Amino acid sequence: MDIEDLRTFVEVAEAGGVSPAARRLGLSKSIVSRRLIRLEAELGIQLVARTTRGSALTEAGLTFRDHAARACAEIDQARETILPAGELCGRLRVAVPLSFGPTHFAPVLAQMAQRHPQLNIQTSYSDRFVDLVSEGYDCAIRVGYLQDSNLIAKRVGPLYGKLVASPDYIRAHGSPETPEEIVAHQALMQGTEAWQFIDGEKIVTVYPRGRFKADNAVALTAAALAGLGIGWLPDGITEEHIASGALVPVMTRHPPPPAGIYVIRPPGQHPAKKVRVLTEMLIECFEQATQPAGAVG
Repeated sequence: MDIEDLRTFVEVAEAGGVSPAARRLGLSKSIVSRRLIRLEAELGIQLVARTTRGSALTEAGLTFRDHAARACAEIDQARETILPAGELCGRLRVAVPLSFGPTHFAPVLAQMAQRHPQLNIQTSYSDRFVDLVSEGYDCAIRVGYLQDSNLIAKRVGPLYGKLVASPDYIRAHGSPETPEEIVAHQALMQGTEAWQFIDGEKIVTVYPRGRFKADNAVALTAAALAGLGIGWLPDGITEEHIASGALVPVMTRHPPPPAGIYVIRPPGQHPAKKVRVLTEMLIECFEQATQPAGAVG
């Protein structure tokens, strides 16, 4: 059984069809189709049902998918054990937030690809929380405060942010001075999240309310600039607007505690080597970014 045929089937299963799989793999549809036909002929069973409207896994294909994915992963791990020390191969699928991905994480992923020429990296940039297991991702990079889940998280760096609002909003509605006053204001939120603030030795949790919600920090920044409310936003996105005076910090006596940047992976006893290497590179990157000027590491 040809391993590339097996990998192609796994890609078709994860991508949801021949055409999206061909785009992911950088191959023509005809090559992907030939590999599928060859695999089906060897197995003696149809894995993918093809129609004029597209393609879908058969019952046998659904059953075979997980076994094929595990086999490909095990072969990648076996290849890594015989490669020169530190070399990686196979494929790394990683989900990255759109708000920070292109500016903060894409350079690290590009550097990883440069260091490991036998590794194929596929990155999905979206602020949607992907299902790592069902959608076939090796890991995800997530920012903020993590919710409880059965996924395994490794913190790779801090994420600093503050409350901000436009001068127009503050002139019209005033500026909150304590966490308790937040509930009287329009909050710009991602959903129904809680906000936390430092009050002396304790952390105060507030459940804000607002009519403008978005799953993207850049969109929330645009709402803040338009005077729609107060937003808890990362420094990397707001610092330019604060410098220009378009946004101003709010409630600075009670700052939010630093959030985090995490690598998330599905549950398992040991992370894949490629996930470990990405995690180490991100830790190194953010340690350098947060090291004080003139410090000696």
